[in-house]
Amino acid sequence: MSEGSGEARPKNVVDSSGWIEYFVDGPNADFFADAVEDEESLVVPSISLYEVFKRLLRETGGEDVALKVVAAMQRGEVVDLGAELALEAARISYERKLPMADAVILATAWEHGATLWSQDGNFEGLPRVRYTPKKTTDDKTS
Repeated sequence: MSEGSGEARPKNVVDSSGWIEYFVDGPNADFFADAVEDEESLVVPSISLYEVFKRLLRETGGEDVALKVVAAMQRGEVVDLGAELALEAARISYERKLPMADAVILATAWEHGATLWSQDGNFEGLPRVRYTPKKTTDDKTS
């Protein structure tokens, strides 16, 4: 946001699979690049730190890569799961039949007026979601 413009800068939330896709240079990495690289607009649900760190520990077998990725994620505004957000996430989970982590990520995005970027089919068609179908490595060159 430029000084004195009075316009709020649009915010972005990237779901956990989007972060991993970007950092492993998966087939949809380019889709997530604008949101991930615009650190000033980035809102990061703390549950995404958990999910990304855990998955990278499992898949890379070490903490070095996982720590580098979560350090990059923390350049955005990290949002902790407090009571109010937890209750809103529970309501969203119940109404939309979403798993807990997805509901927390969606609730965080909506709470901050952010666009959620995802390749997770659970989010397809929801308001304020930029969705792209997950591709396989074979789809990257097509």
